[in-house]
Amino acid sequence: MTQNKIKTSITEKHDPYENAIAERVNGILKQEFNIALKVDSLDVKTKLIKEAIDLCNYMRPHLSNHMLTPKKMHQQRLLKPKRYKTKILREARISEN
Repeated sequence: MTQNKIKTSITEKHDPYENAIAERVNGILKQEFNIALKVDSLDVKTKLIKEAIDLCNYMRPHLSNHMLTPKKMHQQRLLKPKRYKTKILREARISEN
């Protein structure tokens, strides 16, 4: 991979299951905001992505945030964000039983 100058895509904790969150965001950008449309201008594409991300962060409520926007979720202190189980946690619970 080094000779072809390809970098692996890994998360901060090296857990491939965390990549699902990033893929979910990519799916939202492509499916709900049509970011995958053929746009030749990098400037236009960059602007479309920025606008979509701003909408997701400041206007779009998320189920995992108790139907708050990410911005509002980070501003409040009462509700805890829902956490998705990793494979390691699932395997630990299975081995306990």
